[in-house]
Amino acid sequence: MRELQNVSTGEQYRALGLSTFSFTVCFAVWTIFSIIGVRIQEQLSLSETQFGLLVATPVLTGSISRIFLGIWTEQYGGRLVFTVQMLITAVCVYLLSFVQTYELFLVAALGVGLAGGSFIVGIAYTSAWFEQERQGTALGIFGAGNVGAAVTNFGAPFLLLALGWQQTAVVYASVLVVTAIAFFLLAKEDPTTAARKRAGNKPESAWMKLGPLKYQQVWRFALYYFFVFGAFVALASYLPRYYVGAYGVSIAVAGSMAALYSMPASVFRALGGWLSDRLGARSVMYWTFIVSLVCLFFLSYPQTEYTVQGKEGPISFTLTMPLWGAVVLTVVLGFFMSLGKAAVYKHIPVYYPEHVGLVGGLVGMIGGLGGFILPIVFGVVLDATGIWTSSYMVLFVLVGVSLTWMHVAIRRMERQRLPALESDTDFRYLPELQTVPGTGRPSAEKAHSIQDAS
Repeated sequence: MRELQNVSTGEQYRALGLSTFSFTVCFAVWTIFSIIGVRIQEQLSLSETQFGLLVATPVLTGSISRIFLGIWTEQYGGRLVFTVQMLITAVCVYLLSFVQTYELFLVAALGVGLAGGSFIVGIAYTSAWFEQERQGTALGIFGAGNVGAAVTNFGAPFLLLALGWQQTAVVYASVLVVTAIAFFLLAKEDPTTAARKRAGNKPESAWMKLGPLKYQQVWRFALYYFFVFGAFVALASYLPRYYVGAYGVSIAVAGSMAALYSMPASVFRALGGWLSDRLGARSVMYWTFIVSLVCLFFLSYPQTEYTVQGKEGPISFTLTMPLWGAVVLTVVLGFFMSLGKAAVYKHIPVYYPEHVGLVGGLVGMIGGLGGFILPIVFGVVLDATGIWTSSYMVLFVLVGVSLTWMHVAIRRMERQRLPALESDTDFRYLPELQTVPGTGRPSAEKAHSIQDAS
């Protein structure tokens, strides 16, 4: 990229550090209802379905806004869009402290959800600063800002107990305002936007940027992200309630255990980006889905009592997942989900370098919608079945479908490249696409043929 020729390493790290910190703060704000929502549920006597809707509503705004924020970031630059997005969100979070009824809580939650849109702004802004062979690692580090969920799960319960949920919202709004001002003052215009402004070129029309949405591959990436990110957000919000209800622990303990899940599901995203650069994003996705499937199988198994006929009479025993086992499995699940999140976004600047904002926004929107839809589904299924582990059953099915579609699509792509594989089912014939060294770009096919095939 010619725009990067005069960019120093220090400037790259500066942009990455500022965007990652800002995204961390935004993500902490985005998941605030996972903690204060428990108190609101008690205060308003909400059902599990109503609680699930309240927790999920911010995710709806954060998801839908991503595609528009992605396009605007490509048009006007991440420095401006990121700052405005944080300031508007801060106002909505502050107004939350005045709300009294459930209906108004839902309206306020829509505004709070703008915090989630920060993800695609940061992705487009950060990717513009780095060469393709380093984008996976850089975007993985940026994505580690998901740790904001752990910050909320760990820190918000203490603010809640000390100040109440209204003042907790005020603290969050204040921090977001300070972050927005600092970002605007310290961040620089990304190289792509700066070059366009120097040349006097006008931003491309939003309608002209919608072309890549016709590719099936884009929607397949979106399904992957529906799980690795959407389910992450859903569980980060839902786990405190799950631990309180299923195991009878306090909200402070439940928040700490949920933070144990959120932490690896966030921090190790940087490792996922590095592995995607070194081993290939496809390999990372296989590991993510396979390990997740195993973890979810054990997590979804409900407490079951068995009676078998022994030689001296009936023998009864119970199979149940202990609390420590559930925590360990969710930590492992979160770790591999973090790798998968980075792997999904490693693909986008490689296949769609001119449309990172749009494609990344769409994928992020669908993933975010998972964070909106899944908590509601969890609540509905729990109300319908009365089985606490039913949420994991839902995710088990989702992972199974994703893994199947990915494998079928890859097999189709490989057979198109190598007809000799038509009758071969050996898993070892699923390497990464050959790439031009140092670029990450496919060399055997043109990008459009790959997109059509997969």
